[in-house]
Amino acid sequence: MAVTTRLTWMQEKKLQNCLGGKQFSLLYKASVHGGSTQNLLQRCYNQGPTITVIYSFDRVLAAYIEENYNEEKSVYITLLVFESETEISRCKMGPTSPYRLYCESGKYSFKILGFLIDLSEKTVKMSSDTIKILKLPENQKISFQECEVFRCEDLLDLRKMKGVIELKKNLLSAIRTYKPYGDLVHQIRILLLGPTGAGKSSFFNSVKSVFRGHVTHQALVGSYTTGTSEQYRTYSIKGGDDGSSLPFILCDTLGLSEEGGLCMDDIHYILKGHIPDRYQFNCMKPITPNHSNYIEFPLLKDRIHCVAFVFDANSIEYLSNEMVAKIRRARREIIKCGVVPVVLLTCVDNMDLIMREDLVDINKCMSVKLKKKCFMDQVSISIAHNRNNTAKCLPLLLLL
Repeated sequence: MAVTTRLTWMQEKKLQNCLGGKQFSLLYKASVHGGSTQNLLQRCYNQGPTITVIYSFDRVLAAYIEENYNEEKSVYITLLVFESETEISRCKMGPTSPYRLYCESGKYSFKILGFLIDLSEKTVKMSSDTIKILKLPENQKISFQECEVFRCEDLLDLRKMKGVIELKKNLLSAIRTYKPYGDLVHQIRILLLGPTGAGKSSFFNSVKSVFRGHVTHQALVGSYTTGTSEQYRTYSIKGGDDGSSLPFILCDTLGLSEEGGLCMDDIHYILKGHIPDRYQFNCMKPITPNHSNYIEFPLLKDRIHCVAFVFDANSIEYLSNEMVAKIRRARREIIKCGVVPVVLLTCVDNMDLIMREDLVDINKCMSVKLKKKCFMDQVSISIAHNRNNTAKCLPLLLLL
């Protein structure tokens, strides 16, 4: 039977972030491998940096050792204590030998070392100074139920980096060689639709930068509250090996807003292809067939073939009732026009508890799963998983 940790997912993520982003591999568990210093050191010797986690009756403590266990070498040890499920206090101790951290009572004075783990007595002893720094109750002796030791590794080692590079190469190739169904059009049109400042224009700039190989800023970028897109813009990107255009066009619009923003009646005309590039939106009234630039008989290539709802992952919990109502109305119109919507969450790399390794397969990240569930519950839009869809490949590509 596999040995599992008592750390919650949230606690593990918080500890990993505190250490600059590390991957934990369980080496030792007192209740399984025997509660003695000798057993612990045998299993953890020459394993590189480690973190020892202590589970008392009312709190979780940890000691991070930056290097291999070596009786002759003194190293700094970082002590960590969970004040709550998400808040951590810390202090640095040493330099001292890692062996002294686990010695039985009497061999070394915890008042001198500042911190001592006694596995035989299942107690942690701390000096008054350490207790004060870690904001613990005035009790120099803490009984614990379990002790675990983890090896700490960098999240993206050379082997994993090679996999990431290969994945990026495959995604670039898949997008460049994508062909719309039946070759009815040469380029599919993907409409970016969402609240003002959600990152629609930034997303286009990022996609273009990936295929150009350097940072570009063709589309103007605004702030979370104002945005900048007031025109309807259609962007074709040159990204083929021969300088040809990619098989999709990204269409940017005025953002949705509680007051002003994109006129909801314009969405129908955008989807049907009646609105030309550089059309200046009027938030008070939609385009009409009498407009000088109105496309009366749009071709299939002028229509929208996919709609990507764009939302900032860090603010989807705070959508107003008015915004939710507009999103639902837009979704109804999209489905009525026979177009399938997808959801694009931006700024996921800025989310709390996100680490570099999570970005390789972002759909498996618990933080992102929780965000998607929150969005589905709030807006009543289900999020499908179709890796063959070009609109789904682009966001993943940007994270690599």
